[in-house]
Amino acid sequence: MHYPRKLSKIKRLRKQGFRARMRTTRGRKLVNRQRRRGRHAVSITA
Repeated sequence: MHYPRKLSKIKRLRKQGFRARMRTTRGRKLVNRQRRRGRHAVSITA
């Protein structure tokens, strides 16, 4: 039987999380763009 991928929350957050975004210039631009769009509370948790 085929089982779906077991998604790791930690791995996901390390790749896509707030702190991962703040590490790169493009990530910071993305966060700021979301904030300008009106999402002031940029989610830190998944």
